[in-house]
Amino acid sequence: MKIYFSGSIRAGRQLQPVYFELIQYLKVFGDVLTEHIADPNLTIEGEKNISDSDIYLRDMRWIEEADIFIADVTVPSLGVGYEIRYAEQLGIPILCLFSNDAVRIDAVRISGMIQGNPNFAKKQYKNANEAKQHVSDFIKSLG
Repeated sequence: MKIYFSGSIRAGRQLQPVYFELIQYLKVFGDVLTEHIADPNLTIEGEKNISDSDIYLRDMRWIEEADIFIADVTVPSLGVGYEIRYAEQLGIPILCLFSNDAVRIDAVRISGMIQGNPNFAKKQYKNANEAKQHVSDFIKSLG
């Protein structure tokens, strides 16, 4: 299984440790196309050795290859929203995760465009272990 994981880069890296735990867990289920999202050296400046055009083309190709799409939408990100919409257009099963840990994250209410969309799953989590359980349940639900 090919898994596309999406999370904020340029909008903020507050959840990088959670992204790392989730991506390590996702490897149990298949090939994570976007492991770089968890890189602690990746800053809000983004990837420096690749152009924005190349990032766009690469990420669109990876989404097209993906069997499932999992996004952490806790930190609002235009890029993550764009990727979700593209995956939805392609009919890829989508799980959106968001943290309710107000101590770490200022904005815990996700966009109405995500929350109100009936075409994909949304799950709130308190910690990385709960997020991993949501991932496991989501993947099992796909058969």
